[in-house]
Amino acid sequence: MSETTAIVITLVVYKVALLGIGIAAQRRTQSADDFFLGGRSLGPWVAGLSASASSSSAWSLLGVSGFAYAKGVSAVWLFPACVGGFWLNWYVLAPALRQRSLHSGALTVTELLAGPRTAPWSRAIRRVSTAIVLVSLMAYVASQFQGAGKTFAETFSMPMTEAVLLGSAVVVVYTMLGGFLAVSITDTLQGLVMALASVALPVAAVVHVGGLGALRAGIETLGSASYTSLTQGMPMAAGLGFVLGLLGIGLGYPGQPHVVNRFMAIRDERSLRQARRIAMVWAVVLYTGMIVLGLCARVLLPPLGDGEVAFVAAARWVFPPVVAGVVLAAVLSAIMSTADSQLLVAASAVVHDAPAATDDDPARLVRRSRVVVVVLSAAAVVAALVGDASIFDKVLFAWTAMGAAFGPVLLVTVLGGDVKPRARLAAIVVGFVCAVAAYWVPATAGTVWERVVPFVLALAVAWSGRVRTTA
Repeated sequence: MSETTAIVITLVVYKVALLGIGIAAQRRTQSADDFFLGGRSLGPWVAGLSASASSSSAWSLLGVSGFAYAKGVSAVWLFPACVGGFWLNWYVLAPALRQRSLHSGALTVTELLAGPRTAPWSRAIRRVSTAIVLVSLMAYVASQFQGAGKTFAETFSMPMTEAVLLGSAVVVVYTMLGGFLAVSITDTLQGLVMALASVALPVAAVVHVGGLGALRAGIETLGSASYTSLTQGMPMAAGLGFVLGLLGIGLGYPGQPHVVNRFMAIRDERSLRQARRIAMVWAVVLYTGMIVLGLCARVLLPPLGDGEVAFVAAARWVFPPVVAGVVLAAVLSAIMSTADSQLLVAASAVVHDAPAATDDDPARLVRRSRVVVVVLSAAAVVAALVGDASIFDKVLFAWTAMGAAFGPVLLVTVLGGDVKPRARLAAIVVGFVCAVAAYWVPATAGTVWERVVPFVLALAVAWSGRVRTTA
């Protein structure tokens, strides 16, 4: 069997499985609560793996390994940043967020922050939050489609347009059919595939290099001084800013609506405790594996024009053709299916959060949500085809913008007490605007000014607006 045949067979089997999940989940999707939160019935494995996979996709597999390939040893700072973000989400935010959403009946993060539609400033918070979600998640979804397109192009030498259209069509169908439940189950499957790839591929790469000692020697031989430095050889002040900028990625985790909505859907406290242990192990395995893989690829492979194809090139280098084909096809499908969570949250923002009044007909609301999923997917496909930014940069822009907008006010709201409506809106606007401004200025993009300062400013605004109660 050739590599191409193995890839085609694996892709067909995976896509059929995804469509089957969507059809099965459709039978249990009758209301808005079902479509957007799966009836709050997620068990530990589905919650832990689906939330993890939703927060770690093309960026984690292609972007992190590509960053390690291109930048070298300094990529190790991504490990405490991302694993620390998982800890912040699961141990600090998740318990309080689940309880608060359960008591309030909120189906989305925006609804939880805005409060009842009749509450002061609720309409403004909903509209601003919806705009932020749409802008950020469309960039996010486009990056997933672009990541799959890169993998298809590298593997099959097929045009980007056909690659993006092929994968996005399947994602749209099962998301539209089964809603949150289908998305969560398929993301669980995706999480398992990503975990297996994050063990098998780096281990095989280290064996091909000759062991960890040979990997270290190879890095020192092939890499420049900046490649072997934890701060890329920068002066102390610049190096500190670089490190803080990478660590600041972890601050974005609490502000990702497509991730933290899994906490709102967990069925009970026991499932939450089990889910967070599963998620933490998954994070350690994935980010360790991708950093090691990127470094191995630099030693093993000839120079690559695009570091973000290091994952694909390494798989084809260390595995026999058939095995490489299965790995690449499975991972490609996993990358594409990550877009489902973002599409669902974006649809919920348009259909559920933004309107001035709720729709009392559950069936009509679900139908409208499915139409919005199709429209948003088409927009993301166009953005993926015309965009030229790297996956790493595009995802981090969306990640940082939403993290600074929603993370601070969400943390203060669920942990520090209620925040005055005006302060909630101000914190959301300050975080988002500052993050976008820093991203567009070349001197501050990707630094502590983009990834830490907006979060801190928004946190200060939200904290100052707390409703203080007396005993």
